Amino acid sequence: MTLLLVGIAASVAGVIQRVTGLAFVLVLIGPIVLVYGAVEGVTLAVLLAVIASAFALPSAWRHVDWPRTLWLLGAGLLAAPFGALMTRLLPEPALLFVIAAMAIVALLGPRLSSPAAALLRGRRGAIVAGAAAGFMHSSSGLSGPALAAYAVSDRWEQRRFAASAQVIFLGYGLVSVALRGLPASPTWEVVVLGACTAAGIVGGALLVRVVPVALARAVMLWCAWIGALVVLVRAILAVTA
Repeated sequence: MTLLLVGIAASVAGVIQRVTGLAFVLVLIGPIVLVYGAVEGVTLAVLLAVIASAFALPSAWRHVDWPRTLWLLGAGLLAAPFGALMTRLLPEPALLFVIAAMAIVALLGPRLSSPAAALLRGRRGAIVAGAAAGFMHSSSGLSGPALAAYAVSDRWEQRRFAASAQVIFLGYGLVSVALRGLPASPTWEVVVLGACTAAGIVGGALLVRVVPVALARAVMLWCAWIGALVVLVRAILAVTA
């Protein structure tokens, strides 16, 4: 039953990621951590995110915005080892607070003053957002808020962002798997969850043509905010437990 719960969550997360460009780990993190625990759950989620991006990329390839993608990807890959190092140095409550704060600041940036919003525009914005996203991906798998904030601030067209995000997540994910290692769960369980993830991506590829851009962008931002707040609540519970 628990495997079924996580499998359904993986399928739903795959659909949302293919339509909006992100939110796979944001949607999956609650059920998978509940079933597998914090460390193994995040490790599994990061691996499944690699599978999701790999299956989404072929249908999205022609829409990839390579200049933005390469700056976001490069900055993130440079920052990823520091995120993995931080997970080894900080106690879990402190780590969760740092990640939640970075996510919230990233999402609030475009709503603040012009100078603050300008930090997430153009090449400089791609470097800032990419570094934050890569750091957060290797430490928690939750790189979506920083990328969502950049996409909104730089007025990135939704379809091109959704396609480009698959390249970015694939790069972040492969490095994060290398830094974190493979899951300790039985191979057959990982295979089942990978198949559920792939099925969700295929379903999302069919829906992406009919879902309005405004709705996709709204869902993307809601998922990003929910993910940031979930991390903050986990941090508070870890301190008060």
